[in-house]
Amino acid sequence: MPPLPAPLLGLLVGALLAACGLPLPWSFLSYLPLALLLVFVTGEQSPRRLSMRMWWAGTAYSAVHLWWLTAFLAKLFGTPVLGSLALLLFALEGAFLALMAYLAARLFASREARVWALAGGWVLLEWLRFLGPLAFPWPTLGYTLLPTPAVQIADLGGVLLGSVLISATAAALVSFWWGRRPPLVLMSALWVAALAYGVTRVPGAGPIQSTLLLRTEFDSFGRATRQLSPAEQFEVQRRLSAQRRPGELVVWSETAVTAENGRTRLPEFPAPGITGVGTPAFDQPRRNSVVSVAEGGQITARSEKARLVPFGEYFPLYGSLRPVYRVIERTLGFDLGGFTPARTLTPLRLGGVSFGAYVCYDSVFPWVARGLTSKGAQLLVNPSNDGWYDGWGVEQHFQMGRVRAIETRRWLVRSVNEGVAASVNDLGQPVQILDRGEGILHARPRVLTGETPYVQYGDLPALLLAALMLLYARRLDR
Repeated sequence: MPPLPAPLLGLLVGALLAACGLPLPWSFLSYLPLALLLVFVTGEQSPRRLSMRMWWAGTAYSAVHLWWLTAFLAKLFGTPVLGSLALLLFALEGAFLALMAYLAARLFASREARVWALAGGWVLLEWLRFLGPLAFPWPTLGYTLLPTPAVQIADLGGVLLGSVLISATAAALVSFWWGRRPPLVLMSALWVAALAYGVTRVPGAGPIQSTLLLRTEFDSFGRATRQLSPAEQFEVQRRLSAQRRPGELVVWSETAVTAENGRTRLPEFPAPGITGVGTPAFDQPRRNSVVSVAEGGQITARSEKARLVPFGEYFPLYGSLRPVYRVIERTLGFDLGGFTPARTLTPLRLGGVSFGAYVCYDSVFPWVARGLTSKGAQLLVNPSNDGWYDGWGVEQHFQMGRVRAIETRRWLVRSVNEGVAASVNDLGQPVQILDRGEGILHARPRVLTGETPYVQYGDLPALLLAALMLLYARRLDR
């Protein structure tokens, strides 16, 4: 039987790695397909051909992990044909990995050195995906540790420290296969240490802040285009909130209260509580805010969404490319415009408690929760609208939010439109979940203080270890 063509092999290996990025109990085995990918990619000596192998694998990795985007775009534009636009994103994500592989092949000569350079470069590339106006850090290896106690190391160096553990283990397996034992011995010891660290973590102790969480099922596109009345949405949420118990803080989802002509129904909000406040696509300027509301409807604090969704809330070169965007606007029936992001991260204070409130997509970026915690946030609140996501995108978004709780050692509560409403403890463990139907949760999260090493030092430990892998690759070359 003739060997499979390199492009097909690349697609298969990339898809296998991506399968570990789905919310599955065996996802922590991601170092095995990553090791296969490293062997496959470095099977070419030429930097150009090596990078092409990485492009095939990287494109498949992104496509399987983010396949739900095709359904989202088809729903957004009203036709399955335009769902194929997501293929451009998959190819672009593959191109970033290919560029990283090309640089590794140019800088390192031996095959084993290239393996370690690719492992370190993979982590650095994940870090770069958190930066810039087009940042999209959805596929990150560290999240695959969630089914194991080892994920608790996130409070030491964030989700990227988990990526270091996975990528270095994959490279060590390849080195072991080629006859070099010490790297695998070291990584085995680090796995034992990470697992031991995880199983010895215990939940933090603190006062309870009783909270009422909501899950609604409004059509997200209907909300954006005002096909769904803001008054109707408000009444549904107020009806659900009528089930609150004495002393409970009410939390509503992203844009649960929609401003029209500069006015909202916040005085009728069942305060005290926290809610998302938005403006419809027809009103300018557009804002996506979260506010704390005291009894009587008085806003005690307000913050804006920190990280805007590329091509959803932020449109690069909107003025220069207006003719192109105009075609999309005619299809959607409203102007795209743009939102104003938060200039600073500010916790919301209500009833003597400091809440680290961040909106929907903000939960994908560790620096948002980290910044709020460093400014005194005692409880994380994530109002979200997950109705834009389809398939496993909803669960992926929730899983990433769980790691924010671990990194900061804060409880996390989520009120959502569709998606997963939940209360998550400071170990990242879901305590209460509502992921189907319209309803409420009577949550009892704890108010915690203190700073983890990750809150203090951020991604620095992970970046230093990634650089150490590159130095080891240089040593192998010498």
